[in-house]
Formats: sequence, structure tokens, C-alpha cells
Amino acid sequence: MKIFFAYDGFPVAREKIRAQLPEPNFAISVVDPERSILEQVGDVDVIIPGMASITAEVMDAAPRLKLIVQFGVGLEGVDMEAARRRGIYVSNTPGVNAAAVAEHALFLMLALARRLPVAQGALGEGQIGFPVGRELSGKTVGIIGFGNSGRELARMARGLGMRVLAIRRTPGEDDRALVDFIGTRADLDKVLAESDFVSLHAPLTPETEGLIDAAALARMKPSAFLVNVARGGLVVREDLLAALRTGVIAGAGLDVFWTEPPDPNDKLFTLENVVVTPHIAGVTEEAYGRAARQVAAHIRNLVREGKPEFYY
Repeated sequence: MKIFFAYDGFPVAREKIRAQLPEPNFAISVVDPERSILEQVGDVDVIIPGMASITAEVMDAAPRLKLIVQFGVGLEGVDMEAARRRGIYVSNTPGVNAAAVAEHALFLMLALARRLPVAQGALGEGQIGFPVGRELSGKTVGIIGFGNSGRELARMARGLGMRVLAIRRTPGEDDRALVDFIGTRADLDKVLAESDFVSLHAPLTPETEGLIDAAALARMKPSAFLVNVARGGLVVREDLLAALRTGVIAGAGLDVFWTEPPDPNDKLFTLENVVVTPHIAGVTEEAYGRAARQVAAHIRNLVREGKPEFYY
């Protein structure tokens, strides 16, 4: 069984999967970024896409391909229809990094509330006792996307004494389980208008792309912060930049971007009311271990039964 990493990042992930799927029965290879991916998939049975796009053309170049399994959740880079037409299973590892992503969203909220970029700059200038931050206790967090990481953030936020509002990925969707968990019903307008922090946890789909645009930002409090640990495309970049520059919102914490890796000269990176991290919300030893076990289970199931544990 030949397993191919289509993205050359995630070295820790590869080693954890190697430990779960030892040779000689499983052979793991990694894309050579200097060569076309089409030249490298001719004899592979499984592709782990990472951040690479797996198009119909890639599938056509891999006649033995049986499974595309994401080390994580996001499948927007996979041509799902093309996979279905070719009888290729597509799966992922939902929930394995929920705690890590929720913790990172909370970290960004704390960094924004305590004005971390300004505080670092003050130390560099020899100042002390500056700036004045805010507490999370008693504030409202609005969670857009109430899947695994959204629910985990709600649990953590309530432990800090925060009020929680949430909606599922489809704004306005009536979800009894969400209401039971949160204890109240909300819609997008309520989340935007009443939240001190708006945290994005929804997948990027045609329905959610550009969800946070100029109109949405204008409905937020001038004192509110936006946090995005989901996908850059949920937010209209130019609208966010304008809102941050003009005080429409107080700040933003971003772990995901519109192109990745992002442009290092992006003007967002120069703003004192922005905290950025390089798409590491789900990157922890614990999350990688859980994901590796789930990926390995999918592949072993493919060998034994001809299909992964579950697929889309």
C-alpha cells in the first residue's frame, strides 16, 4: 500500500503516521515540490492532501488511487464530484483537533483583549505598565459554526464566565441540540450585534464564503474583536482591513489567510490591533497523535474491507 503526502509540510504528522503504519506493508512518500504532482502519483493508493489541491487531473494521473484522506478536517481542496465519479473514497479526521483549535481561538481572544502587540511594542521602547487591557469574564462570545471546535470553545468560554451565543454554519438554521447546549436561540444579526468577540469556526463553502463582509462588520460593536481559526475566505479581506483601520471594530485575531502562506508584506500585519499566527490552531502533539491514529484506521480499514471507516 503506497501512501503519498501531497503537501511537504507536517513532518511530525508523517512520522506519527509512519509509526501507525510500519513498512514493509505500507510505504509513505512525500511530494517533491520541484516536480509536478502529476508526475508523482502514478502508483499511489492513498493521498493525504494537506494543503494541496487534489483535482480531477491529479486523480486521472493516479489510476491506483482508492482513498483521499485529510489529516484534519478541511476538504475544500478536493474535487469531491470528480472523486465520486471515479469511485475514490474521500475521508478526514473530524474532531481530533477540536480542543486545540478552541484553545487557540481563546488564546487569540486573550491576546486581543490584553492588547498583546501594543504591550510587546511598549517593552521594546522601555515602557512598563502599559497598555490597559480587558477581561474575558462577563463578556459575550459569538461562535459562528457550531461543530466540534465551536462547541469546545463554548465549553471553555463558559468556564471563564463568558456568555455564549452561537449559530451553525447555515445562518438561521434551527438546531435543537445547539439551543439545548447554549440555552438560547440566536441568528447572525444577534451574534454580530451583541458579541464582544466573534469567533469563526465554519467550513468554507459557497454559502459561507465572504460571510463576514463590510455589512457584517458594521453590525458588530466598535469595541468588538473578530477571531478567525477556520478559513480565510469566510472574511472579505479588504473589508476587514478597512474596518480595522477606521475603528469599525476594535481588532482581529487571524490564524488563517486568503492565500497560504500569506504575503509577508500584507498590510494587516502592520496594524497594532491585529494578532496573527501561521495556521497553527490545530497543530499540537496531542491533535497530531489523534489524527494519525484516525488516518491509520481509515487506511487499515481500506486494506481489510475495501473502504475507510467512513467517507463522504
